[in-house]
Amino acid sequence: MIKEFIVFIYTSLSSFITSRELLTVILASLPIIEARYAIPISYVLMDLSLSKVFILSIIGNMLPVIPLLLFLEPISRKLRRFRLWCRFFDRLAERTRKRAYLIQKYETLGLILFVSIPLPVTGAWTGALAASIFKIKFRYAFLAILVGVVIASLFISILVLLGKGLYWLERYHF
Repeated sequence: MIKEFIVFIYTSLSSFITSRELLTVILASLPIIEARYAIPISYVLMDLSLSKVFILSIIGNMLPVIPLLLFLEPISRKLRRFRLWCRFFDRLAERTRKRAYLIQKYETLGLILFVSIPLPVTGAWTGALAASIFKIKFRYAFLAILVGVVIASLFISILVLLGKGLYWLERYHF
């Protein structure tokens, strides 16, 4: 299901965004996709250099973090007056609390670990939500999310590089 969603987003955006670099930044800024999927898509499908993809993906992944950290709490507080939003946010916050035991226990270091694990629902978007829930100060939250995104992006880049190398070896029978 996630694969189909990502393919749909990629094909939809690539049909009208001609700049591969801009497409990489936009993909990395989207929830669910983030840098962890933008890196393999941009490196393998768009044929950009891995160093360029690495940097652009980190930039894109961090773009929504500042507004999320600054405005998520005040906006959600205002929107809680609406029953539908209240239920949505409560469910989202509860799911984040369950998965964010590292953050609850270790705060900033836990946030780094949480964001750096390249699994679904552990990226910068969820990290910003968790930082808001656990009331981590902006500067600590931003730096922790940045470090986590860099670690996750490095890990994904290594996996992508190894995967492409293994494919090449298999294809040419070495």
